[in-house]
Amino acid sequence: MKQFWTIFKFELKGYFKNKIFIGITIFLVAVIALATFLPNIISSISVDDEVSNYPVMLVKSEDSEIKDFVKSCFSDTFSTYRIVETTENEDTIREKITSGEAECAFIVYSPTKYKYLVDNLTLYDMNAQTAEEALLAVYRLNALKDKGIEDNDAIAILTATIDGETVTLGKDQAANFLYTYIMIFALYMVILLYGQMVATGVATEKSSKAMEVLITSAKPSHMMFGKVLAACLAGFTQLLVVFGSAILFFNINKAGLSNPIIQSIFNMPFSLFLFMLTFFVLGFLIYAFLYGAIGSTATKLEDINTSVMPITFLFLFGFFVVITAMTSGNVNGILMTICSYLPFTSPMAMFTKIAMGTVAWYEIAISIFILIGSVIGVGILSAKIYRFGVLMYGNKPKFIELIKLGFKKD
Repeated sequence: MKQFWTIFKFELKGYFKNKIFIGITIFLVAVIALATFLPNIISSISVDDEVSNYPVMLVKSEDSEIKDFVKSCFSDTFSTYRIVETTENEDTIREKITSGEAECAFIVYSPTKYKYLVDNLTLYDMNAQTAEEALLAVYRLNALKDKGIEDNDAIAILTATIDGETVTLGKDQAANFLYTYIMIFALYMVILLYGQMVATGVATEKSSKAMEVLITSAKPSHMMFGKVLAACLAGFTQLLVVFGSAILFFNINKAGLSNPIIQSIFNMPFSLFLFMLTFFVLGFLIYAFLYGAIGSTATKLEDINTSVMPITFLFLFGFFVVITAMTSGNVNGILMTICSYLPFTSPMAMFTKIAMGTVAWYEIAISIFILIGSVIGVGILSAKIYRFGVLMYGNKPKFIELIKLGFKKD
């Protein structure tokens, strides 16, 4: 056990001294700080005449009877434009737009007919659709007035709101989508990054012949478990710093972050957080053990990418199955149900079903039980492969040969 702790502390110290590790952590914290503090910074900057900086929208009413309605309607609807009434002809309006004096213009012939003039129509230009809704309100208001309904009554009819309430008896997929996506994406990044680092570290020691010296002073199983668990703790420490800073910055700037999507991210139910933590830890361990075992069989550092490719494809298969199910809303499908019990896909699939689908408590218990047993089994199997792999040179062994190494007796 002393050998294990020595290797564990040595590997952990190596991660915390790694400039790339520190740089990525600082970069992520800085990005989160910028994203959370920026809204308050922008709102605190005073602008002497904010409206004067808005782009100009020219509005011309060909029907004098609706002139006042149109101006009032456009002023209320297009709050990010400076609405300027004009009586100039269309050619003059076109010249002002092409010269940059105005950004766009509306020529309104009647509440049901208009012309929208703009220099460059962007992909996100919704002015025409917005104007149609505003003009439709004007048309309906005039129609109600023609029927003898007073202005106040007509406005009350047009602005009536529906008081509805949605009661969710099961899971709110829209609300839980972000939690699930963040967990899946974080697991994806951590496994690929730290799994690759474990495999690369083992292959580097082996190719430099340092492994032959280490193997004489420590048991191979202690070395592998020390490396894997050190990578695991380093990864969780990094995630704790990143997500911890996000929670801290969010609470500091909560008043300026009123977006309901952002609010929902930081309101994750505690029970869901515990499930996320459980599946995250177990999912990372099972893949990290595999990466460590495969890395021990690589003779050269250049062989790592091809050696770990089957593991990477296995994880990507589960990743795309889950993402597809999430985006389609079919998280209770047959494929997702199967993946919820397979140890290499259940960390993502079962958590997704818990967050966004319908799943019984015993199904969760079975999935976790299978996953824990698989982590232990894969850990033991990987330790045996590691023990033989670190002293194996020459041609890279095939997958079947690796399995035989795992079951080979001492």
